[in-house]
Amino acid sequence: MIQTKENFWTDENGVQIPVARVTKAEKLRERKTAQLLKKAQDLNARLKAFKDELKQACEEMEEASFGELGINEIAYKGNITLFNFDRSIKVERNISEPMRFDDLTIAAAKERLDEFLREAIESKFDFAKEMIMTAFETRNGKLDPKKITPLTRYESKVNHPLFSEACRLIQQAIRRPDSKTYYRIWLKEDGDKHESVELNFSNI
Repeated sequence: MIQTKENFWTDENGVQIPVARVTKAEKLRERKTAQLLKKAQDLNARLKAFKDELKQACEEMEEASFGELGINEIAYKGNITLFNFDRSIKVERNISEPMRFDDLTIAAAKERLDEFLREAIESKFDFAKEMIMTAFETRNGKLDPKKITPLTRYESKVNHPLFSEACRLIQQAIRRPDSKTYYRIWLKEDGDKHESVELNFSNI
């Protein structure tokens, strides 16, 4: 709500309402929601700053550890867990890269596999046929990349040109457009179990 004049408030439709018609509950909501928004924005800014600090600290610890272990940090990209000296504090960085398929390319791969199913009538290919049928089952009308990509592991075992072409297309179809990095901090106070320091309202 935008307050325009001392004696009027403006509602969501741009209509000016006399203050005398505004109820006590509405005035309370106006005041409290503004206060909560301000605090939420302040917390959001602090959380963003803390995430940047956490990211930088993880990179510094990672670089130092890689230096001691002789690991090529440029070649390493993935999840990492870092501990303090007595291992009571644990910091995790997890990279989530949901896999998707390019629709046209995976459709071309399915066509090659369908051709393979029609042409490869020898019994030695029966195991591959069952895998293909299972891999391309849809759930809610969508393919599951985690079921399809394992087919490529059997390319050399199947050793059939149509199957090999399908494997090439499957690899080509893979897309990872939504990579996200998550950080978590854990503390072990009593016993052997680390407890997460929750930074998510829904988990507090």
